[in-house]
Amino acid sequence: MGCPWPYVSLLSWVVIVDGVWSSPIPPESTPSSEDVQHAEVYLKQFYQLEPSPRPCWKRHSDATQTKLKEMQRFFGIAQSGGLDPHTLAVMKAGRCGVPDVENFSIHPGRPRWENNTITYWVENYTPDLRMEEVETALQLAFQLWSDATPLNFIRVNHSAADIIMSFSTKDHGDFFPFDGPRGVLAHAFQPGGGVGGDVHFDDDELWTVDSGQSGYDLFTVAAHELGHSLGLSHSKDPDALMYPKYKTLHPARNVLPRDDTLGIQALYGRNTRTQDALLVPEKCRPDLSFDAVTVVGHEILFFKDRYLWVRKTWSSYRNKLDEGPLSSSLPGLASPVDAAYGLPARGVAYIFTGPRYWVVHRSGVRSYYGSIYEYGFPLTVKSVEAAVHISEYGKTYFFPEDVYYRFDETARLMDPGFPRQIHADWPGTVGRINAAFELRGAVHLFSGSKSFTFSPWQGRVLHTSNANTWLGC
Repeated sequence: MGCPWPYVSLLSWVVIVDGVWSSPIPPESTPSSEDVQHAEVYLKQFYQLEPSPRPCWKRHSDATQTKLKEMQRFFGIAQSGGLDPHTLAVMKAGRCGVPDVENFSIHPGRPRWENNTITYWVENYTPDLRMEEVETALQLAFQLWSDATPLNFIRVNHSAADIIMSFSTKDHGDFFPFDGPRGVLAHAFQPGGGVGGDVHFDDDELWTVDSGQSGYDLFTVAAHELGHSLGLSHSKDPDALMYPKYKTLHPARNVLPRDDTLGIQALYGRNTRTQDALLVPEKCRPDLSFDAVTVVGHEILFFKDRYLWVRKTWSSYRNKLDEGPLSSSLPGLASPVDAAYGLPARGVAYIFTGPRYWVVHRSGVRSYYGSIYEYGFPLTVKSVEAAVHISEYGKTYFFPEDVYYRFDETARLMDPGFPRQIHADWPGTVGRINAAFELRGAVHLFSGSKSFTFSPWQGRVLHTSNANTWLGC
C-alpha cells in the first residue's frame, strides 16, 4: 500500500470542502517551488511516486505524469497530468493517510474480527460536547454497521475492549501525531491486537452533533473511521461512506450506502436478524426474468434475486436442475447479482453487484473482488445490468441501461468509441438488456421475460423465446 509501516494502516478522515469542487478553475500558471514540493510529497505518500534525486516539475517526467493522472482520475477531475490549480487545491485540502490507489475496499489480507461480538470503550471525551452527546453519536455510528451485518457492538468501561475510542492532540503515543486544526481529523487502525481497531479523534478540531453548526460532525467521522476499524479501506464510489470526501450523514434517516454494505458483508455476511425469509421464485411463471446469467465451466448459472438455478451446458431443458439459495452455492455473495460473465480460457467468471465485482472459479467465490471503475467506466455508471464475453473476439460487452461498452480483455482497456446504443448494434432485441451469456457461437440476450438468440456474425436475432424456457418451462 506504499505505507512506511508494515502492519498498521493509518486510516484517517478526508476533509474536502465543497468550495474546492465548485470554484472556477483559473488559467494554468507555473506552480511555485513550494507547490512543487507539496505535490511531490503528496504523490510519494499517497500514490507511491518513486523519489527522484533531481526533481524538476517543469520536465513533467513520465512517472510524475502517470501518478498525477492516477490522482486526478480518483478524484474525478480532468486528467491533464499537470499540476494545475484545481489539482493543487485538492492536494492542499485536508485528507486521509491511506493511499488512494488501492482498488479494493477491503485491506490486503482481509483482516477482520473473528467474533461477531465486538466490545468498545470510550476512553475520554471532547470538551466540545456533553458526554451524552458523544456516546449517542458513537452508538449511532456503530449501529450503522451492525444494521447491515451480524455484528454486535457492546460498550464496556475497561481498556481490554476490542476498539478503544479517544480524543487526543498532536503526538498522542501511536507514532502518528495529529496536525492541529483541519488537515487530518481522525485515524483508525485495521482489526487486530494491540491498537488494532482503535479510533483516535483530533481534539484540536471543533466537534459537533449538529450539521447546522460550524465544526465537524462526530457521527459522520466516527462512522467512516469504524469502517476502517472493521476492515474496510477507501472506496472509489462517490456515493459511498468510505469514499475519501467528507459529507455529512443524518443518523435519524441514514442507512449504510450500497457500496459500503457490499464491502462489509463480504467480510462478515448479512444481518440475518432482520433478513426476510428467502422467497423461492416460481420458475415457470410467464413473467419470470433473470438478474444475470453466465457460464462457468460446463454449467450455466441463472440468477434471480437471492436464488440460483444451475444446468449443464449439454443437458436438455427437461433434465433436473440444481437450485437453491445464492448464499449456499456462492458463499460470500450476500446481495442479488446484477450481471455476470465468464472467461472460459481462464476458467473464471466475474459476478457484479452494484459497483463491485467478485471473481468466481467453478462455483466458489474467491477472496478477491474489485471495483467496476477498474474497467474504465465513468463515475456516472453505478452498476452494469448485463455482461457477456465473446471468446472469438476477445471482447466483453457490458450493458448499463440503454447503451453498451466493449472491453478488450487482452489489453485490459475499454475500446474507443463507446458507449454505443444497444438497439442500433443489436437489432431485433427489444427493451433493456438485463442478462446475457454466450454459448456455442450464439449470444443469448435477456430482456424482461424474453430471451433473444443473437448471431454476432450475421448481426441479427435468430430466435425469440420466453426466458424460462432455459429452465425447462
